[in-house]
Amino acid sequence: MPSPHIDPAVRLDAARVVVAGLGVSGRAVVEALVGRVRELVTVDARATDADVRDADDPEVVARVVADADLVVASPGWAPTTALLAAAAAAGVPVWSEVELAWRLRVDRRGTDGAGRGPAPWLAVTGTNGKTTTVEMLASILTAAGLRTAAVGNVGTPVLAAALDEDLDVLAVELSSFQLHHTHTMSVEAGAILNVAPDHLDWHSSLEAYAADKGRIYAQAQIACVYNAAERITEDLVRAADVVEGARAVGVTLGAPGPGQLGLVEDVLVDRAFHAPADAVDRLTYAAELGTLGDLAHLAPSAGEGTPVPPPHVVVDALTAAALARAHGVRAAAVRDGLRAFRPAAHRIEQVRLLGGVAYVDDSKATNPHAAAASLATYAPGSVVWIAGGLAKGATFDDLVARRADRLRAAVVIGVDAEPWTGALARHAPEIPVVRVDPGDTGSVMQRAVATARDLAQPGDTVLLAPAGASMDQFGSYAERGAAFAAAVAELAE
Repeated sequence: MPSPHIDPAVRLDAARVVVAGLGVSGRAVVEALVGRVRELVTVDARATDADVRDADDPEVVARVVADADLVVASPGWAPTTALLAAAAAAGVPVWSEVELAWRLRVDRRGTDGAGRGPAPWLAVTGTNGKTTTVEMLASILTAAGLRTAAVGNVGTPVLAAALDEDLDVLAVELSSFQLHHTHTMSVEAGAILNVAPDHLDWHSSLEAYAADKGRIYAQAQIACVYNAAERITEDLVRAADVVEGARAVGVTLGAPGPGQLGLVEDVLVDRAFHAPADAVDRLTYAAELGTLGDLAHLAPSAGEGTPVPPPHVVVDALTAAALARAHGVRAAAVRDGLRAFRPAAHRIEQVRLLGGVAYVDDSKATNPHAAAASLATYAPGSVVWIAGGLAKGATFDDLVARRADRLRAAVVIGVDAEPWTGALARHAPEIPVVRVDPGDTGSVMQRAVATARDLAQPGDTVLLAPAGASMDQFGSYAERGAAFAAAVAELAE
């Protein structure tokens, strides 16, 4: 439900707008609002420019909020941040960049130059798999001949795409941070892949985190796509206030029931959008969207026979297919888009095979849920696991208890290793664990990889799936993955 502090009638042209945070989204907001508002004020914790107010100065915060008509907050700013807390207390509306983008959408320009209304949004959220799914979706939409872009948490600000009149439809990745201050968005179709404890240092609880994820379904126009294996996602659909006629569409790795997409043997099948809702025979058949062979290039490594994609990748593909089908994309374009899709780096990416040992970079696995999915890809007792980083308030007991059978050994990096080493000691005491001294950050990955090589045997996988954020020792998960790949490349034959 919308926040009680939200006024849908805020007139931007008469408003004094405060932009809180000057990261990628904050800069996009400033660029979009220049000339659209009465006054623009920028606030940041790193106020290096003379015209940027200092967010760490209580007097500055008080003055800024007292004069504000609206605050547009960057996603990294938690509701407890002094400025946002002051705005909430004063009844000043707080919007996300996504909320602003929704309100500023421009009409699409057709090939004849005529306007056709704003581009619809197909949106994805979840604890893990968002980027892969939204990029799969963009690949499918492109295969259907549509002008599209993968935007949002994936990199390109939603606001920039919302102001691009040459796009037919947007594939939008949304984080819980972005959704928290998003109030009036009405996607054509939205999906929640999964919900597991993450970012609990930003959200007050798992329940609050899940509720923010659930905002993606609010006022959905055609479909709410959920993971049938995760009850919490179905519960969020049931609780959503949607446009009349919008459908709940489940995704399953089993045979799909009516209104679902799933698998029949190795065939991806649609039983939700395969026929008009009033077709008398719609329950007697389904539409074939592709096969697991169309996803074989997404398997972590080739073994004997056709490589099999990990289960979570198949769920991502089915979810992307469901969103595209909600938009009216034909089945053949789903198949072609999945075949053409190539994942970004650092997602279960084999970087080298050396001495019979595969070295796999899944640095994007920044929480326990993602690491559990990554570990599940491999045979029991075959993984030397490189883990560690920033826990972000998460615990790892459930992860280790569920996946200890996959481990041969573990190598723990990070400034604070105890959350990982403690969980391993409690739930996998028989597994050798080596703690990498964090003192020399510059060489931590070389030492971790060298240690992992010593622990691995032919047929094993050395897997970087940290289950934590990277910023204690690396600038980003991408930098961490690149360091892993470089260290592996340096290993002698």
